[in-house]
Amino acid sequence: MSLSAAVVKAAGSSPSPSPSPSSTAPVVPTLKDAQESASNAAGWVEQNWSTWLAIGLRVLLIVVIAAVLRAVVRRGITKLIDRMNRTVQAVDGTALGGLLVNAERRRQRSQAIGSVLRSVASFVILGTAALMVLATFEINLAPLLASAGVAGVAIGFGARNLVTDFLSGVFMILEDQYGVGDTIDAGVASGEVIEVGLRVTKLRGDNGEIWYVRNGEVKRIGNLSQGWATAGVDVTVRADEDLDRVRATLDAVGERMAKEDPWSELLWGPIEVLGLESVLLDSMVVRVSAKTMPGKSLTVERELRWRIKRAFDAADIPIVGGATAPADEAEQTVADPTAAVAAPSAYANSSSPQSAAASPLTPPAPGSGTPIPPGTAK
Repeated sequence: MSLSAAVVKAAGSSPSPSPSPSSTAPVVPTLKDAQESASNAAGWVEQNWSTWLAIGLRVLLIVVIAAVLRAVVRRGITKLIDRMNRTVQAVDGTALGGLLVNAERRRQRSQAIGSVLRSVASFVILGTAALMVLATFEINLAPLLASAGVAGVAIGFGARNLVTDFLSGVFMILEDQYGVGDTIDAGVASGEVIEVGLRVTKLRGDNGEIWYVRNGEVKRIGNLSQGWATAGVDVTVRADEDLDRVRATLDAVGERMAKEDPWSELLWGPIEVLGLESVLLDSMVVRVSAKTMPGKSLTVERELRWRIKRAFDAADIPIVGGATAPADEAEQTVADPTAAVAAPSAYANSSSPQSAAASPLTPPAPGSGTPIPPGTAK
């Protein structure tokens, strides 16, 4: 072997230097690799498309059924409320039910009841549908329900006053404890109801002020516009007055008032003379009573007093103010010291025993006898 051949052989057998990492060329996927990836994706889609389609159809079916059921329930509630309103409107206006329920009261009460029922129905239906959709996607609902329960307890504890007001308002409306136009005494405030809400009731007071009363604060309610009211008038006459004459005059006033408009509609019963309420030394009190329309007792009382006064003046029957002495006389007795001293002086200077015994209930004041000269021993 020649030297040149040995050098060439050695050069060919020596290892070639390894390329640096920076000089490595990126691997370009071949067409075969792309075909394999596409085949795998198509196979995966072909294996799962039926499951996806079933889940989609199930979710769509749940949503459609929930929407249809919600619309049907809400429409049914609306028709039920409208039918209740028509039933109430069909009541005769002269009946008790027709007098106690006015149009505004019916409208607000029906709106409140319908709103509550529709909200509850929507919450139940949509909440159930949402849980069914989550269950369709195989989501574990136990942690979600537990978290929702804890959050609900925290919100309920923090907003317990709001929840109390809301529940109290719902029961007040459902039980028809009061309505628009009623005059009520809610304890914390009293007046005419101008708006009934689920959380707050608005009242207009006697002086025109508006009270906002939270429904949860109302512990008792006195409705002055339901049932009937009583108008009572006390007439004070002299103790020596003829009772038969007084009764005849009052009966004539009641019969005449019951036949005139508008009092014939406001009076739900005859005006009765109940008799003597009290008998004093120089006066007696006769009570007159009548059953009236709710909220109209004060109006009937004022008119009845007016008529009784005119009738008594015509019959020459004086109306007295009772046995109590006027306040100005009492003040004059206390404020005038000469009057207080004059009577004891006359009593002390009286020489007849009859005059001394004439006033046994008015003893002389201490020190009011014959004055003792200074320096004289007692």
